[in-house]
Amino acid sequence: MLLNENPHASSITAFRLVAQAPEPRCFTHHESLKPAYDVVIIGAGGHGLAAAYYLARDHGIRNVAVLEKGYIGGGNTGRNTTIIRSNYLTPEGVKFYDESVRLWQDLGQDFDLNLFYSTRGHYTLAHTDSAMRTCVGAPRSTSISACVSEAVDAAFVRRGIPGIDMSCGGHAPILGALFHAPGAIARHDAVAWGYGRGADRRGVEIHQQTEVTGIRVQGAGSSASTPRAEASRHLEFCARWPDLRRESSTWCT
Repeated sequence: MLLNENPHASSITAFRLVAQAPEPRCFTHHESLKPAYDVVIIGAGGHGLAAAYYLARDHGIRNVAVLEKGYIGGGNTGRNTTIIRSNYLTPEGVKFYDESVRLWQDLGQDFDLNLFYSTRGHYTLAHTDSAMRTCVGAPRSTSISACVSEAVDAAFVRRGIPGIDMSCGGHAPILGALFHAPGAIARHDAVAWGYGRGADRRGVEIHQQTEVTGIRVQGAGSSASTPRAEASRHLEFCARWPDLRRESSTWCT
């Protein structure tokens, strides 16, 4: 090493590059609501932003406002489990979640965003004989689709998860599991960002820190009291929707 060489030179260079070409904001900041939209979506979680994204991308409906009381990824989308699977027990559920798993596999490429999607396999552990019988019977329920699930014994679990305590501290030893090979994990809050960024780039307005306090229905249209924004259609994807309906002084049927 030269005596006058700066050991932090690479960090300084990186900082200069960021300063010269800063990362653009993921979402356009809108100062106020427009008087009217084709669609108003209440709730900027995974479902609300997905609805906005597909309305814009697949149907060309871009005059859309998404209203979020908090911030993107700050609700259930950021708190729920990161497990992605389709081994449910009803034929309808399996078909629905098979399509969901298929969407997940290409979603990061579609967004041009790293969702940290990783296929690792999903184990539903069995600690009792009755639980093992359920694991054995479950694949029969899912045989109507491409869903891959199989009942496995304790040795299979031990090989697949070497660090697991098979005795569970002596309380409830693991007897086996229902193993779902396509099971995966991902960053769910990143999915909300991806849907939001994709919708924003297609002209959808996302208004964070914008609480909806009521909805007034008039004929075929409706308006949200946020202040007021009219729309021919509105969609609700908020966890507190029953509270909103109960607290609203402008609700009409």
